[in-house]
Amino acid sequence: MKKIIITGVAGLLGSRMAEWILTNQPNCTIIGIDDLSGGYQDYVPSGVDFHQLDLSTDTIAPLFEGADIVYHFAAYAAEGLSPFIRTYNYNSNLVATANVVNACIEHNIGRLVFTSSMAVYGHGNPPFNESHPPSPIDPYGVAKYACEMDIQIAGEQHGLEWCIIRPHNVYGRNQNIWDRYRNVLGIWMFQHINNLPFTIFGEGDQQRAFSAIDDCLLPLWKAAIDDRAKKRIINIGSWRHYSIKEAAEVLKKVIGKGEIKHEQARHEVKDALPSHELSVALLDYEDKTSLEAGLTDMWQWAKQQPMRVQKSWDNYEVEKGIYGFWKNK
Repeated sequence: MKKIIITGVAGLLGSRMAEWILTNQPNCTIIGIDDLSGGYQDYVPSGVDFHQLDLSTDTIAPLFEGADIVYHFAAYAAEGLSPFIRTYNYNSNLVATANVVNACIEHNIGRLVFTSSMAVYGHGNPPFNESHPPSPIDPYGVAKYACEMDIQIAGEQHGLEWCIIRPHNVYGRNQNIWDRYRNVLGIWMFQHINNLPFTIFGEGDQQRAFSAIDDCLLPLWKAAIDDRAKKRIINIGSWRHYSIKEAAEVLKKVIGKGEIKHEQARHEVKDALPSHELSVALLDYEDKTSLEAGLTDMWQWAKQQPMRVQKSWDNYEVEKGIYGFWKNK
């Protein structure tokens, strides 16, 4: 019987990974940790031993005793917002990860799977492969890269076994569509449900590789148990690229209608595109779900969701230079 810990279990990756394990790996028990700041408890599958804890401040180490696998998915992934919430960004990403790493070392965890981000690459020269020198352009990317380095140091000094995954624009059922700062496909769905146009920052020529969560679950399992993935950094992302404008048009087709509104351009990477060769070779990743099919499934789910309040920051840590569309009225 494998004991598995999943942080961020109430979010997209965590809840869907827990669901997949419970369905496909019956000889596993799951302890789920989430502070519910960006996820929802009703997303946590029945059968998960759930603990509402803040990884950056609460005691978590006792839960790790006897664990075989730790999936560390918890993070506040609002990349564009991170320059205006630096302290929160580093606490929720870097400090929280340090506490997870400490607990893994203390209890001799079999393998830590950490989800980093394409944000570590920065502008670079896409498509980014795993040997590309990281050069993040915002505090979120800095935090993720720092976490990666800390995990690798723990591997060298303390023998921690790890696999670092760099997912890109993962979307699907159980995504938080009520956060105005992240998850563009979910933001558009929320906007349409509330009779608002899809907002695009700048011209919308930025390219992204939107990746269906269903295509990522088996590879994420192999990241935890396959010898090929031991102490490897691996991109996970679709090899089909869309501009933001093109993605909006796909969603309009799925919904049947929709309007687009262009907002002020923001500080971001123009083309954040991953390579996929390692994910295929080491994790057997298959890019099976087209964007239209994935969005159709997600839209059917989104229409059934309750009318939750959209997350909005009342006070930013820094307001100098903040974009007009995020300014508090």
